[in-house]
Amino acid sequence: MKRSTAALVTVLVVAAAVLAGFGTWWLGRGGEPTPPQVSAYSKGHLTHAGPYMYCDVLDLNECVLTEEQGKLTVDERHPVQLSVDTVIGRAPWRLLRLYDDPADATGKMYAPGSTLAVTVPTIDPQRGPLRGLVVQLLTLVVDRDSGEKFAVPHAEWAVGLQWSRPASR
Repeated sequence: MKRSTAALVTVLVVAAAVLAGFGTWWLGRGGEPTPPQVSAYSKGHLTHAGPYMYCDVLDLNECVLTEEQGKLTVDERHPVQLSVDTVIGRAPWRLLRLYDDPADATGKMYAPGSTLAVTVPTIDPQRGPLRGLVVQLLTLVVDRDSGEKFAVPHAEWAVGLQWSRPASR
């Protein structure tokens, strides 16, 4: 075999390897990572919700505000089964239960890895009908002036509840 033929074969083999490597990378690369979701189920209805708000943990001014909200039809007899993505469940997260009177809202913290699903009654004897659920991931911040530490949400998911018939209080 002549030297020029050997060089040409070598160049073609290297080019084929480069193209195969590039093709494998191109086809195997993932798109943008999808943000975690929450889902809610009640009486045969299911809804998924992406983040309503999603901020950079280290820079709370870098946020994406989609205002996306799941909608779920509920009634007095069937509770809501709320599930969170494993990404949410690996962190401490808070569940807010919203009622007609904003002052009646309740919150409960869940420790990292403690649960991925919660059952929520649609009627509270003291607060009335449940109107919405909010899941929050929190970041601890320090007030520069006072030095006070407090938690603020850096990510939030919302599910609005629609009653199949008016809930009585």
